Amino acid sequence: MEQLVIIIGLLFATVVAVGLGDRLRLPYPVLMLIMAGAMTFIPGFPDLGIDPELILPIFLPPLLFATAQKSSWSVFRVRWRTIILLAVALVVASTAVAAGAAWLMVPGIGLPAAVALGAMAAPPDPVAVESVSGRVHMPRRLVTVLQSEGLFNDAAAIVIFQAAVASAMDGKPFGVGVTAMFVLGAIAAIVIGVFMGWVTGLITRFITSSVARSAVTLVVPFAAYILAEEVHASGVIAVVVTALEIKRHARAEDATERVTRAAFWDVVELLVTGLAFGLVGLEVRGVIKAEGAAIWGMVPAAVGVSVLVIAVRFLWFGLLALLSRKTVGGLPPASFKDVVVLTWCGMRGLATLALALALPSVLPSGLPFPGRHEIIVIACAVLLATLVLPGLTLPWLMRALNATDDGVEEREAARLLALRAQEAAVAALRSNDRIKNLPPEKVELVKSRMSRLQAELLDGSLKDESIDERRRRGRQLAIAVQTIALDAARQEIITARNEPETDPEAADRVLRQLDLRTMIMPE
Repeated sequence: MEQLVIIIGLLFATVVAVGLGDRLRLPYPVLMLIMAGAMTFIPGFPDLGIDPELILPIFLPPLLFATAQKSSWSVFRVRWRTIILLAVALVVASTAVAAGAAWLMVPGIGLPAAVALGAMAAPPDPVAVESVSGRVHMPRRLVTVLQSEGLFNDAAAIVIFQAAVASAMDGKPFGVGVTAMFVLGAIAAIVIGVFMGWVTGLITRFITSSVARSAVTLVVPFAAYILAEEVHASGVIAVVVTALEIKRHARAEDATERVTRAAFWDVVELLVTGLAFGLVGLEVRGVIKAEGAAIWGMVPAAVGVSVLVIAVRFLWFGLLALLSRKTVGGLPPASFKDVVVLTWCGMRGLATLALALALPSVLPSGLPFPGRHEIIVIACAVLLATLVLPGLTLPWLMRALNATDDGVEEREAARLLALRAQEAAVAALRSNDRIKNLPPEKVELVKSRMSRLQAELLDGSLKDESIDERRRRGRQLAIAVQTIALDAARQEIITARNEPETDPEAADRVLRQLDLRTMIMPE
């Protein structure tokens, strides 16, 4: 019962943290971590025992799925170099540097254990980045880079971690077959993700309830993750591919489902994110408490590794910025401001903590796992240094660098998509046999109504004609006109969302307005 009370308390604290974060303009995941850590100073506060092996399977699938739904395959086709350079190459570089520092600074740690530590410290958390970036008006192009990196870097880090731990446990040389493991695991995960996306499509077409269809999307990420892990593939990649496939096969007629699902996932993402970071705060405090006074002797190594992983990220993006000047349409950072912002957004989170807590206690010989206490403390120090400090100071940094985005590009992208939807709606009316004799004034009426999408997108409001006004225009004809026009408009935006030059977020905004218009139509 105590554990249930703690979980309910963390969920309630999440709501409070969201309200407090809105007022203070601070990311609520960071506030949750601090609040949860502070809770453990309360005398008699109970411990929350959670199996470390369950942290990733419980929290990663829904949070990765929620983030991946905001992207599209076309983004990854355009950003494939970003994924390779950041989600794989940067993870490997960060792992190598952190492992080297730990191997030199922690007596008796050994190379495999040092590499395991490096893998823990390497991957930024997409959930933390997503929660922070949305509150500081970060330019969309930088958010896209961070999303592309964060959706796949856990997969590379987990493979390296598993290989390093296996080497420490059985004494075999580290590094043999790691690349093959990653590639084969990624290929198998892609196949599983495509399959799960197809299965989800079949299920949602069979179920008539929009609420049930939304609930299916909560089950699918867990199923994809577990299935992939059971066949030793990457659960992370399987979940991301599943989400992308579901969005790719979206149908124009599923307006009600999209609106219901969006609201459903907003609540799920908020509560799961708050609970996850609340548990991180409790576990970090638990680690510090368990180590006692011995933790002070680990501070130099912890500080050294934390500084190095930040420095590696800064140098990596600096190098990419230099290369981007020589490459047309190229690499992520285009200026020194971009380098600083992208470096400061390298926030560690769930994966770092889960891998640290999943470290074995003893070797098969019965001896303690080399440097386990130091590894956990260093990993938690990296998490705190890269999450709390940047999370609290990022709004100030964005203002100091004058790097915030005024949203003009996003609004222009949405306006162009709304215009494209309008043209598709009018074309559908003129070519449809059901209303081929539609008077020109009716076509102009539909055109004017579709044009109002642009104003709605600017102020976020949803306006429509009154019921009496619609009745005066002729009920049956109005319904037929609106149905044909909105179907064509939605299909056009869904098609545009899968195109490389389209920002998925802008397409989703326009599609949501069209879906809402469809839902308020009379039967």
